[in-house]
Amino acid sequence: MYLNAHSYYSLRYGTFSVEKLVEAAVRRKAEALALTDINNSSGMIDFVKACKEQNIKPIGGMEFRDGDQLLFTGIARNNEGFRELNEYISSINLGEKEYSETAPDFSNVFVIYPFGKKLPRKLKDNEFTGVKPSQTGKLLSHSRQELSRMVIRQPVTFADEQTYRLHKNLRAIDHNLLLSHLKPGMYAAPDDIFLSPEAIRQPFAQYPQIIENTMQLTDACAIDFDYDSVKNKAAFTGSRYDDKILLEKLTYDGLKYRYGNNKTALQRVKSELAIIDKLGFSSYFLIAWDIVRYSMSRGFYHVGRGSGANSVVAYCLKITDVDPIELNLYFERFINPKRSSPPDFDIDYSWKDRDEVIDYIFKRYGRKHTALLGTSVTFRGKSIYRELGKVHGLPKAEIDRLTENPATEKDRNSITRHIHSLAVLMTDFPNIRSIHAGGILISEKPITCYTALDLPPKGFPTVQWDMYVAESVGFEKLDILSQRGIGHIKDAVDIIRRNRDIDVDIHKVEKFKNDPRVKAQLRRAETNGCFYIESPATRGLLKKLKCDDYLTLVAASSIIRPGVARSGMMKEYIYRFHNPDKFKYIHPVMKEQLEETYGVMVYQEDVLKVCHHFAGLDLADADVLRRAMSGKYRGKQEFRRIVDKFFENCRARGYPEHITKEVWRQIESFAGYSFSKAHSASYAVESFQSLYLKAYFPLEFQVAVINNFGGFYHSWVYFNEARRQGGNILLPCVNNSEYKTCLRGKDIRMGFIHISKLEKTTGKKIIEERERNGNFTGLEDFISRVEPGMEQLILLIRAGALRFTGKSKQQLLWEAHLLQKTNKPLPKGLRLFDSHARQFKLPQLENDPLEDAYDEIELLDFPVSMTYFDMLQTAFRGEALARDFNRLVGKKIRVVGLLVTIKYVKTVKGELMHFATFLDPSGEMFDTVHFPPVLKKYPFRGHGVYLILGKVVEEFGYAGIETEKMAKLPFRPDPREE
Repeated sequence: MYLNAHSYYSLRYGTFSVEKLVEAAVRRKAEALALTDINNSSGMIDFVKACKEQNIKPIGGMEFRDGDQLLFTGIARNNEGFRELNEYISSINLGEKEYSETAPDFSNVFVIYPFGKKLPRKLKDNEFTGVKPSQTGKLLSHSRQELSRMVIRQPVTFADEQTYRLHKNLRAIDHNLLLSHLKPGMYAAPDDIFLSPEAIRQPFAQYPQIIENTMQLTDACAIDFDYDSVKNKAAFTGSRYDDKILLEKLTYDGLKYRYGNNKTALQRVKSELAIIDKLGFSSYFLIAWDIVRYSMSRGFYHVGRGSGANSVVAYCLKITDVDPIELNLYFERFINPKRSSPPDFDIDYSWKDRDEVIDYIFKRYGRKHTALLGTSVTFRGKSIYRELGKVHGLPKAEIDRLTENPATEKDRNSITRHIHSLAVLMTDFPNIRSIHAGGILISEKPITCYTALDLPPKGFPTVQWDMYVAESVGFEKLDILSQRGIGHIKDAVDIIRRNRDIDVDIHKVEKFKNDPRVKAQLRRAETNGCFYIESPATRGLLKKLKCDDYLTLVAASSIIRPGVARSGMMKEYIYRFHNPDKFKYIHPVMKEQLEETYGVMVYQEDVLKVCHHFAGLDLADADVLRRAMSGKYRGKQEFRRIVDKFFENCRARGYPEHITKEVWRQIESFAGYSFSKAHSASYAVESFQSLYLKAYFPLEFQVAVINNFGGFYHSWVYFNEARRQGGNILLPCVNNSEYKTCLRGKDIRMGFIHISKLEKTTGKKIIEERERNGNFTGLEDFISRVEPGMEQLILLIRAGALRFTGKSKQQLLWEAHLLQKTNKPLPKGLRLFDSHARQFKLPQLENDPLEDAYDEIELLDFPVSMTYFDMLQTAFRGEALARDFNRLVGKKIRVVGLLVTIKYVKTVKGELMHFATFLDPSGEMFDTVHFPPVLKKYPFRGHGVYLILGKVVEEFGYAGIETEKMAKLPFRPDPREE
C-alpha cells in the first residue's frame, strides 16, 4: 500500500525523520513500506535497519523530479534494482545525463508514473500508472486491460495538519518565496498523508485488481544490507593472503629503518601483524601505505594521525612519524580483538597538494569504487528563525531581533509564536547535502550498491550519507585532510633553499627535539606562526609548564583542548606537574593507569584505561564510550546502556559515590574535545618542525606563514613578527614584487595579493609583462604595457607600488588621470610605433607620511612605512614593556598595547568577560584579562592602540595584566580630512 513515502531527506519537502516514518508505519500496522525520497537515497541504510528492527518489510525506491515536476517513481525489486536507481540519479548528478520524462530500461526496477502521465498501452512490462485514492473517480472510463497496469500510489509526506504547514514552509524556503506566493504545483497535495491501510483500500473497493496489483508489486520487492561485514576494499593485491605477505615484507623493511635491531619493537610488530591479519585489515593498511608512497614520490609532506598512529606497523610503513614505543601508546586504542572496524588514519597534506592526492586515489582505485564522504548541513539554531521570518514576510529589523534573541522574541505576537513552533519541528532537519572535511571511502563493491552520488564543487563523486551511516553499514573512511601548517613548513624549506642555498631535511625530528636553541625558544613560548602552539592560551600554557621537551609538548597539545580546561583539570595538571609529591590520587587505579599524566585524564586512551580498569567495562564498551565522547558514535540507547553499566560496576566494586561521580565528571568533560595521544604526538612533531625553522630561519619561516594565510592571527601580526626578528618590510612594487610576499636577504617585499581590491588578473599581468619585457621605466610605460583600468591603477599608486618613479603619490595620481584621458592606446597588435603622451609641468605637491600610513591601513591592512604607535597623538608608550612584567608582579602599572585578538568567555553566571592579546611598542605580545564589571565600564572599541591600567598578575611563572581601566588612544587625524 505504501509505495511512495518521503523522509526529511527529501530536502525541504519531507517532514518525517526515518525513525518517525517507521514508527508511524508501525502504528498503522503496515506490513511493508517503500522509502522513495526525491532524487536521493540518503536515508536508505538507516531505513532498512529501522524496518528490520520493527518487523516491517523495507522496500527501496526513489522518486524522480525535475524541479517541481514529478517524472516517475522507481521501486527496486532487490538490491540490484536499488543499485540501478542510484546509478541513474548519479549519472544525472555527475552531468552525464539529463532528466527525462521516460524512465530508462531498468532490469530490476518497477516504474510508477503519475496518473495521466503515460498511456497504459505504452507502458513496458515493468511499468505502471500510480493512482491516488482521490483520483479513483477518473477510472470509470478505463478498460480492464488498462486497470491491469495500475497500482495504488498514496504519497506519504506529512502526518497531520501541523506537519502539512511545516511542509509548506519548507517548500517556501526551498523556492525562496513568501509563503503566500507558493503555487499549488510547488508543494504536495493536502491528502499526501500517512493514511491507514483501510483508508487507502476503501476508495478502491470497486477496483480490486488495482489493490491486487499493488500487493503483488509489494510482494515482489525486497531490500536488505549486511551491517556486520566490512565493505572497504577487501584486498589490495587481489588476495587476502598476498596482502598479508606484502604487509609483512613492507613492515619488516620499515622496522630496520625505524628501529634497527630493537627486540621490543620486533615483538610488538609480530603481535600487531597477527591481529591485523586476523581481523582482515591488511588491505586498509596497504592502501594507506600506497597513498603515502605516492605522495612522498611527488615530494609532498604529510602528517599521519588518527588511532592508526598508535600502531608500530603504521610507523614502520611511514604512514606516521610517531613512535608508539617511545610514547608508550596504548595498543588497545589502536586495535583490539573485539573491534569490528579498522583503526582510522587521518593523513594531513598541504592545502596545495591535497587535491592531487585525492585525484590519485580516485584514479588508482576507480571512480566506481571510490567516493568522498558526505555530510548534511541541518537546520539549526538561529538560522531557522531567519529562514522562517523571511517566508512569513517579516521586516528585516524584526527578523534580526528574532534571530538574535529567539527565546525572548518568540512570544511577541501570534506570528512569532507560530514561527517558533515550526522552528522546534524543523530543528536538525537536513537542509543541504555537503562534503565531509576529508573522508574518502574505497569500496569492494561499486559504491552505488549503497548510495547515489553527488558532484559538489570539489569535483569528486560524493556519497549522499554521512560518516555515521558509513560506519553502520561497515565502511571505514580514510581522512585525507588539508592543513596550512604543512604548507608553511614546505614553503619555508623552499624559501630557505632559494634565499640561503641551504637544504633543510625537515624529517630529522629527533635532532629538532634535542636542539638547545629550539628547546629555549619553546620554553620562552616564542611560537608565533608555529603550528598548533601559537594561540594566546597555548603560549600561556607552555610558559606555565616551562615546556621545553617533546613529551611535555605532547601533553600540552591535548591539555589545551576545551574538555580538560573546562573540567578544571588543566590547572590541576599544571600544579601536579610542578609538584609531583604534593597531591593525592583520587583512587589507586588512577595512579596505576595515569601516573604519566599525574592522575589527570588527558588523552582519549585515558578514558579507555579508566573505563576498563576502574569501572570494569570490557574494551568494546569502553571504546564505544570513547567514540561517543569524541562525537563519532550516535547510538544513544547503546551509549546510555554503557553509562548505566559504568555506574553499576562502580557500585558493585564498592567505590564511594562521590569518587564515582567525580571520575565520571572528568570523563564527561571530554565530550567532543579529547585527542588521542597519537594525535597529540603527531601535532607535536609538526610543532617541532615549525619551531626549528623559526629558530634558525626566522624570516624564511615567517614569509612562508604569511603566504599560507592559515595561522591563528591576521597577516599583519606575522609581518610584525618578521619585523621584530630583523626583517625589513617593504611596500609592494611593480618592478620587484611577486604575487605573494617574497624574501631577498633580509628584505621582505609584500606581494600584490595583499593589496585590497586589486584583481588577481592585474597582479599576474604585471609579473608576466615584467618577466617578458623587463622592468617598467615609468608611469607611462607601465600604463601602456599593462593597461590597467583607472581603479586598479589608483590602487597601485596609493599602495606605493610605483614609488620607483621617484614621484609623490599626488603627482602620480595627477599624471595617471591625464595619461588615461589623453593617451588611449590602440591594442598592441595594431601599433607600429610607441607614442608618448604630451608632458605637463606640475606644481610641487606636498606629501605627508601620515597620509601614506592611512592609505596603507586601508589597502594593506596595517601601516608599513610607520607603526601604529608612531600614529598616536601622545608620545607616552607606557611605564613598562612585556619583558618587564615578571619583575613587576603585584604592582599596578600603565601599559600601551596594540590590540591583536580577543577571546570571548561567559562566566558561570552568564556574564561576558574577555581575554585579550596586545603588542607592546617593541613588538612583544602580552595578555590581559577583563572581568565582567571592568568590561562593562571599559569595553573594547574596535581595533587600535589602548592605554591599560591594571595589576600585574602571575600564575606558574606566566605574567599578564588584570585590567582595571582601559581607553582607546586617538591617532593623529588623516591630513586630507582636516
